[in-house]
Amino acid sequence: MYPTEKLMSTVDLSRDGDIATLTLNNPGKLNAISLGMWQQIAKNMAELAVDRNIRCIVLRGAGNEAFAAGGDLEEFLSERATLEQALYYHAQVAAALDAIADSPLPTVALIRGACIGGGLEIAAACDLRICNESARFGAPINRLGFSMYPGEMEGLLKLAGAAVIKEILLEGRILTANEAYEKGIVTRVVPDHQVIDEAYASARRICAGAPLVAGWHKQWIRRLHSGQPLSDQEKAAAFAFLDTEDYKEGLAAFLEKRKPAFKGR
Repeated sequence: MYPTEKLMSTVDLSRDGDIATLTLNNPGKLNAISLGMWQQIAKNMAELAVDRNIRCIVLRGAGNEAFAAGGDLEEFLSERATLEQALYYHAQVAAALDAIADSPLPTVALIRGACIGGGLEIAAACDLRICNESARFGAPINRLGFSMYPGEMEGLLKLAGAAVIKEILLEGRILTANEAYEKGIVTRVVPDHQVIDEAYASARRICAGAPLVAGWHKQWIRRLHSGQPLSDQEKAAAFAFLDTEDYKEGLAAFLEKRKPAFKGR
């Protein structure tokens, strides 16, 4: 085994049928996210967004101790020491978070152990968050003397609301899995030994549905969240499914009492 400082931080991409997995991997640092990892997340998400063979993306941390324990703080001394560096650094973080949040493919965060700081931001950008009972959540950066970048705070604010984010950021308290569930941060809490199976079962349920419909549901949820009324053109666009093969297949399968075979067209 090499010394910890010589181990590379990576984001590992794997595919299993129609499910892709992105694994945050920073050995010895509880999967703390380096600048290179933020950039790799954005690159991988862009690649998967146009892969017609993939219908769901699972994001997870390597090992069983952490999803990700925040940013790689050792890098801050060299990569985020000046205003110019900080603006560049956080532009890369924003690109990664936007790539997750805006992905046309559904995303599931498989969370074990620590989900802190940047890890919490990544989880918040996902569509679903499934964690084990041992998971813990927070962003105790008030003890480190720096604030959360507003663009990164936005996803958490949309997810859990101002009161919860104030509690997390002002107190710097670490939440248990059940507390995170009660506050709307996570979708589901399961026993430690079941979390991997449950996260991938969730991904398979997503993949069993029509892929175009999944994308449309994400699109309309995001649009409705703006609070602006839909135009007549948008209302008409909501029926784009009428011209798809998958719509015909879905109805036929229902009437014939069989499982549908969706093709994404």
